[in-house]
Amino acid sequence: MKKWIYLISVGGMLAIFMFFYFAHVKEAEIKERERAAEAAKKAQEEADRKAAIEAKAREDAERRARERAEAEAKKEADRLAKWEAENKKIKDATDEMNAKAEAYSKQISALEVELNRLRTEKEKLNREAFEFAKQVEQARIAKRNAELEIQRMTDMIARRAAESSLTRAPAPPPSRS
Repeated sequence: MKKWIYLISVGGMLAIFMFFYFAHVKEAEIKERERAAEAAKKAQEEADRKAAIEAKAREDAERRARERAEAEAKKEADRLAKWEAENKKIKDATDEMNAKAEAYSKQISALEVELNRLRTEKEKLNREAFEFAKQVEQARIAKRNAELEIQRMTDMIARRAAESSLTRAPAPPPSRS
């Protein structure tokens, strides 16, 4: 009997334990389900909150990327407009300078023609002046030669006259005394 007491007391305690255990297990399962549901609800809320934050961050990132792309496009457009303006200014300046160069080239050609004409005229005038100087000098030489010829002729005539018997005084007549 003593054996049975050990067995009954242990069996009774086991039955009491099982009673409380199963009651508690049901209660624990309910609490666990509630806790799991609450954890799932919190996880879902957290996931929703994270999804909302990520969506907002994605929208902000897209907005910033769009703004950055617009700003870059605007900068690029401004840069291209500025570049085009500079190219146009350079082209206009080049065209203007080419036109001036062409006008100056025509002016240079006209002035060279005028200069050649003036040089030719100067050369002609110099030749004419030289010819006139030559004629004047030849006239002086001719005058000098003519004067020398006149002097020579005069000397020759004077010498002939001096040598001529006609120009000598007749000898005085002998005196009659």
